[in-house]
Amino acid sequence: MAGIIQASINLSNIPKDKVIEGKKGKYLPITITINDEADNFGNHGPVIVSQSKEERDSKESKVYLGNVKIVWSNGEMPTPSKGGSPQPKSKQAAAMDDDFPDF
Repeated sequence: MAGIIQASINLSNIPKDKVIEGKKGKYLPITITINDEADNFGNHGPVIVSQSKEERDSKESKVYLGNVKIVWSNGEMPTPSKGGSPQPKSKQAAAMDDDFPDF
């Protein structure tokens, strides 16, 4: 299976208590779900903060961070919707790449 998936997440929704301090930096465990068909906006699934077994068992609310969109597939994944090809980054978007909040 091969494919290219674009994702967009809302950094403001990241719960600070879920950020893990590692040897090489700070990490956030996430879960990405890929649906068989795109929604009305061309998204193929959500990006959420991963939950522990205890959180899932107690039916705690999921923290949604954003969406994923399949933009290319070798045919073994759901196919991209029309207009799903990657768009080049604007200069402003490229400059904002390092503008992450401090955790």
